[in-house]
Amino acid sequence: MPRAVMEENPRMSLRIRPEQKALLARAAALRQTDLTTFVTRSALREAEIVVEEAERTKLSERDSLLVLDLLENPPPANAKLRAAIAAMPKLR
Repeated sequence: MPRAVMEENPRMSLRIRPEQKALLARAAALRQTDLTTFVTRSALREAEIVVEEAERTKLSERDSLLVLDLLENPPPANAKLRAAIAAMPKLR
C-alpha cells in the first residue's frame, strides 16, 4: 500500500492552470469561503471517500448471507487448521 508523505510543514503547494484556479476561486466565492478552505474541504471529502473505498469490503446480498451462514454454521476444522491451532503459542 502506498505510504502518505507526512511533513512537519503544514503547507502544500499546487500548480494548476489559471483557468482552473479561476474556477476554484469562483466556486469558493459562491460558497462564501476563501479558496484555501474551499479546496481543503473538497479534497478532504474526496480523500475520505477514497480511504473508505480502499478499507471497506462490500459484499453482495448473496455473499453477505453466505458469510453469516458460515459464522453461524462453521465447517469442521480440517487438518491444516488443526495444525495451525496446535502451532500457536499457548496463552497464560
